[in-house]
Amino acid sequence: MDKKTKSQIFDLPGLRNRTHVFLDRKAAGKVLASMLGSYRESDAIVLAIPAGGLAVAVGTAKELNLALDVAIISKITLPWNTEAGFGAVAFDGTVMLNEELLPHLHLTSEEIQQGISKTEEKVYRRIKKLRGDRPMPDLHRPIILVDDGLASGFTLRTAIEALRKAGSRKVILAIPTAHEESLPAVAERVHAVYCPNIRRGPVFAVADAYEHWRDLDEEEVARLLEEFRKMTSKTV
Repeated sequence: MDKKTKSQIFDLPGLRNRTHVFLDRKAAGKVLASMLGSYRESDAIVLAIPAGGLAVAVGTAKELNLALDVAIISKITLPWNTEAGFGAVAFDGTVMLNEELLPHLHLTSEEIQQGISKTEEKVYRRIKKLRGDRPMPDLHRPIILVDDGLASGFTLRTAIEALRKAGSRKVILAIPTAHEESLPAVAERVHAVYCPNIRRGPVFAVADAYEHWRDLDEEEVARLLEEFRKMTSKTV
């Protein structure tokens, strides 16, 4: 990382290169809130990337008494591995493909387009379920973009690109854990990164930062979002 990139990244030295440092996503969200104290009760908005990012963001937004909403992004997965992706689709229709990775995957044009179309359907379904007819919030205010971790960083890069297109001027990335090698390419696109657990090494899994880890389905995400809206006076 160059000096400029280093100055944008804030971590917790005691958590570097450690695994299982958070009990769960909610606990990780509270740790992030402790690092983001300067934004408490400000005009910033917490934007979560569902599914896992919403469980983190709820804890962060509650602790900081900030408004919470969702920025729906989904990776375009491989036909033979739904855990790995070659691009991502954002809430505004932005599509980004990993041009460096694609030549090594030997996908046909048809397979690429099928992946894009399938992911667009998923994004639009989630928008309808989680946002309904509500318009996107004012994205000119400071945005704290939250996910449950950063592995390759490509999905987050797509999210940031979509937010920039929508007029966002100040995006603060808040993620509990990240792969050190992938972080600089994302950090250079945002105002600052808050990441308590940065890890290096050839093998990295977001789940390894948590003692309790499981996938969240859309029903649970919708319930968490609705519960937050009922419990807080902060609206978007």
